[in-house]
Amino acid sequence: MSIDQEKLQLAKKVLDVLLKTERKDGFYDHMNMDNWEWPVGVALYCMFKIYKKTGDMDFYNALIDWYDRQLQKEPPHRNVNTVAPMLTMVCLYEENKNPVYLEHIESWINWVMNEMPRTEYGGMQHMTVWNRHNQQLWDDTLFMTVLFLAKAGKVLDRPSTGGRSENISSCSILSICRTSVQVCFITAGRSIAGIILPMPSGRAVTAGLLPGAVEFIDIVGEHDATTRFVEVAWKDQVKALIKYQSINGLYNTLVDVEESYWETSATAGIAYGLLKGIRMGLLDKENEFYAMNAANAVLAKIQDDGIVAGVSYGTGMGKDFDFYKNIKICPTAYGQGLALLMLTELI
Repeated sequence: MSIDQEKLQLAKKVLDVLLKTERKDGFYDHMNMDNWEWPVGVALYCMFKIYKKTGDMDFYNALIDWYDRQLQKEPPHRNVNTVAPMLTMVCLYEENKNPVYLEHIESWINWVMNEMPRTEYGGMQHMTVWNRHNQQLWDDTLFMTVLFLAKAGKVLDRPSTGGRSENISSCSILSICRTSVQVCFITAGRSIAGIILPMPSGRAVTAGLLPGAVEFIDIVGEHDATTRFVEVAWKDQVKALIKYQSINGLYNTLVDVEESYWETSATAGIAYGLLKGIRMGLLDKENEFYAMNAANAVLAKIQDDGIVAGVSYGTGMGKDFDFYKNIKICPTAYGQGLALLMLTELI
């Protein structure tokens, strides 16, 4: 397999920003790796992907060092977001069968399956460190929690842990709005036919939908009813989404609102989903134009110092469009991580 050395060096530069930036206490999206949260979880997964693709042991050893250091600390608060680093731990366990990893994997599986808050209809409630988000179901959960279950189910040969029922819950969101670009959430314990509030945030599309769904299909590796459901919903979303790509390749932070600003991390996640979907044969080659248009737009946003510019500072639940339009733009760990994710398909 040929490796694009230029893209590999760029990925290292983007990662170095996280590795070398000092932690700022009390700042959630601090730009460093000394943090057990979902943005770092994305970066860890990218490091593992690059290791597998290139055979570069520096990435593998850096991962081992990271987990060794983190496991010596006080255990993190358990919520949807903090499950994310467990995905890469399962990947490492598949490689080295470290019994310490297995102990932690078993513990987190038990928490997710038996203790994690659920909505009234059994979906994974999007509980975070600050907010239980009562009865809210977010598609972010697909990437942050469901992929861990899916991978653990495969590695440990436990189909019941494979994240399929949980994925159905998360992908109900996609099914509802599969002909629309809007990402929605279900609130107040309502059923699928209940109250649906629009949340057309570009980053929501990236964190759960485009990377998460295609990654789930890849991890499960079986073309059963669940994966077919996910694939159909995902393809319908792709079809709707590409219509909103700007001429410059970027997506607006409110995907279908042109006056909202262009957002880089959203575009990176979308580019990754498109590129991987094409490589896996899930999407036709005609989508390559949109994939590369988005990828090139993101590449242009990576500064000489490795910082990914044009990233929105968080997109929680807002009551109106102005909430999203007014979120500041600044470097974030997830901006670095999603750019890295895209680069794994270009290396």
